[in-house]
Amino acid sequence: MDTIGQIFTFNNMRFILEGLGLTLYISAVAILLSMIFGTVLAIFRNMEKGPLKLLATIYIEVVRNVPNLLWIFVIFLVFRLKSTPAGIVSFTVFTTAALAEIIRGGLNSVGTGQIEAATSQGFNQIQVMRYIILPQAFRSMLPAIMSQFVTVIKDTSFLWSVLALQELLGKANILMGRYTATSQVFALYGIVAIVYFIVNFTISQYARRLSKKWSKAY
Repeated sequence: MDTIGQIFTFNNMRFILEGLGLTLYISAVAILLSMIFGTVLAIFRNMEKGPLKLLATIYIEVVRNVPNLLWIFVIFLVFRLKSTPAGIVSFTVFTTAALAEIIRGGLNSVGTGQIEAATSQGFNQIQVMRYIILPQAFRSMLPAIMSQFVTVIKDTSFLWSVLALQELLGKANILMGRYTATSQVFALYGIVAIVYFIVNFTISQYARRLSKKWSKAY
């Protein structure tokens, strides 16, 4: 117990929480950018035909069917970015494709009757998308978006092995260079697992409550 107790110091816990801060920063920026780009791609792919639909389809299908880990390697080696920007860009590239399909499903869930009614009232296509389709689509796809957010948070653990980025798992691995006893290693991994669980469970519960609130309101 004494060897395990050596881990639970203020400095060590602060060190690990600094890694959590970087994990959440990368995840939040990547999700925000992916929602913007993913919405654009979803709209393009929903077009009946044209080069934009083709380009969006190619991007989504290629990126979704290549492991995220490989995209991290590609972004880092080809563009020679620093670790944090490389992590954000690689996760944005991959998550944009995933969110584009989620958002496209949300767009298609809005009834055509509402779109026709808005058009008959003089709304143009941009106004229909902004005021009719997107608000309703976002409510229906919120749980899937939050689930993708959770996936991004968990997958940031790849960044330590590829970029040596000191996110949550990376900080724990650094501490393992000082605490090598088996019990200490298990304790460190246990701390990381608990932190991941608390963060991701909180996000999931918040998404469920918000989804229920909106479903009652509308």
